[in-house]
Amino acid sequence: MPEPRIAIIDNAIYPDIYKPVTHWSAFMAGTDWTSFYAPDGHLPDPDDFSHFLFTGSEASILEREAWVTPEVELARAAYDRGKYLLGSCYGHQLLALALAGPDHIGRAPEPEIGWIAVEILAESPLLGPPRRAFTFSVHFDEVRNLPDSSFVVLASTVICPVQAFRSRDGRVWGFQIHPEIQEPEARRLLADFKDVFQSVRILYEKALASPARDSGLIHQIVDGFLKLSA
Repeated sequence: MPEPRIAIIDNAIYPDIYKPVTHWSAFMAGTDWTSFYAPDGHLPDPDDFSHFLFTGSEASILEREAWVTPEVELARAAYDRGKYLLGSCYGHQLLALALAGPDHIGRAPEPEIGWIAVEILAESPLLGPPRRAFTFSVHFDEVRNLPDSSFVVLASTVICPVQAFRSRDGRVWGFQIHPEIQEPEARRLLADFKDVFQSVRILYEKALASPARDSGLIHQIVDGFLKLSA
């Protein structure tokens, strides 16, 4: 089996605060990865990599700036070439936009910020067996109503029914959650975000006051993703 070559598509808007490449690459020791900063228009050739990881962002998928369109086109091109795609939070929503369309993303009924319980509904190589698991989350938008003919919903919460999905061919994986962000970094982010996003400061303060619960989903997610191959 050839070694995977991973392109990490960095969607951070405030890279001095939110560092998704650092978060994800901490769990990819010994792998061949390269990062690309999407807001500056820096994107890879889809033929140069086997796996594409689309990170979270402080931006809203519903208020798309010009830099997002080429990234959507990259996701489609990579999928059409038989590559493997994983999206987290904003990246999860971007994959749904690219492969299902704009009717399948929207504003969440309420944000999920802090450590949440998710119900894993179906067994998969990236999430394991059905069970309740805990992980970190920060999101205001969501994926919704994916067509059953093309996608399988893997995890949900009461607030967000599509917490995780895969394509039926097993090449596309989306996670609304942030399993890659561990507690010390999560608390630093929450503290910084409450100062940057004053209109929702109280939500970050509430999350900061809550206990951390993390089931370690990141390990199986990364291991399973890197093992995907044709």
